[in-house]
Amino acid sequence: MNKHDKTLQDESAIEQKKKTDKKRYEKQMKKLQIELAHLQAWVKKSGARVVIVFEGRDAAGKGGMIKRITERVSPRVFRVIALPSPSDREKSQVFLQRYLQHFPAAGEIVIFDRSWYNRAGVERVMGFCSEKKARRFLEVTPRFEAALVESGIILLKYFLTVSEDEQERRFRRRIDDPLRQWKLSPMDITSYQRWWEYSRAYDEMLAMTDSSRAPWWIVPSDDKERARINCISHILSSIPYERVKFDAPNLGKRQKRPDDYVASEATANVVPDVL
Repeated sequence: MNKHDKTLQDESAIEQKKKTDKKRYEKQMKKLQIELAHLQAWVKKSGARVVIVFEGRDAAGKGGMIKRITERVSPRVFRVIALPSPSDREKSQVFLQRYLQHFPAAGEIVIFDRSWYNRAGVERVMGFCSEKKARRFLEVTPRFEAALVESGIILLKYFLTVSEDEQERRFRRRIDDPLRQWKLSPMDITSYQRWWEYSRAYDEMLAMTDSSRAPWWIVPSDDKERARINCISHILSSIPYERVKFDAPNLGKRQKRPDDYVASEATANVVPDVL
């Protein structure tokens, strides 16, 4: 076998492995999403209240993780909260006030795509809050979260990590891909440039707000697919749900078309078929 044929064979083997790994990932993900549907049914029936917090480095994969969790369940049960920058009115409120209003009622799971931990990360590093306020937040938060758990809320906190090289690769991919450019904000660029300032802030945040009642769970995310499988599996294992029996409805018979029914011609605007 000559060198050219060997190269083609190696490339074919790599491509085949990618396809096999993709199939294995999708098979695992389908099983997990079925379990998320069972979790949803149990949450609705039991009236459970669940809060899931996702924090982490920019481009660590929080959005993709949340999409995979929520894409096959009801948005009325799994509510995703991704708050914009606070308004002038919200800046004058008690800091946690803007988050509390989004907390779950009975039968709901609320997923925070970033949360009150903005104060310990971007707000602290970028100087949007004083160092005194940031330290006070770190001191008070464990007590606040303990009160949430004592009230019956199931609280899960995940921090997604990504290496410097992988973050840069993802940022450059966003720059080059029009479908991803919207994901790249000025704050992302700053977080890339100030990696080690964020590292110190996150290290202290994790150390001071990790507790037995509301521990942090670290999700290595250089491999996005592995991270999603691991994290969703952990969520399911951390909530004591049970499968709820589905009572299949009887559709019965559809009524016959009345003899005097005439279809309306009032709506004449039909979307053109472009295929």
